[in-house]
Amino acid sequence: QLQLVESGGGLVQPGGSLRLSCAASGFTLNYYVIGWFRQAPGKEREGVSCISSRGGSTYYADSVKGRFTISRDNAKNTVYLQMNSLKPEDTAVYYCAADEGPCALVVGAFGSWGQGTQVTVSS
Repeated sequence: QLQLVESGGGLVQPGGSLRLSCAASGFTLNYYVIGWFRQAPGKEREGVSCISSRGGSTYYADSVKGRFTISRDNAKNTVYLQMNSLKPEDTAVYYCAADEGPCALVVGAFGSWGQGTQVTVSS
């Protein structure tokens, strides 16, 4: 199983920004589709964004379009999620996941998951 490690979460005020990182360990991210998902307390895990293996295609949930940007740096073996204009409803544990594709904001489409990083948006 592929190993993924998320980082960059924390506490931020509404309207603030965070950048999450998803680093691969023991394998090369180049060949994999990477998705970001989140799970708020008492809710199901939901897809946030996805990026194709070469970075040419990106997808976003409607709730984050225009505020979040996914990108990848294959040289650093890392995928990023830049989150701007954060809202309290963005509070959740954020997970990255990898699979061979295609890109889809569907939990079942991904076989390898990181442990998650907490994002809390609160004043």
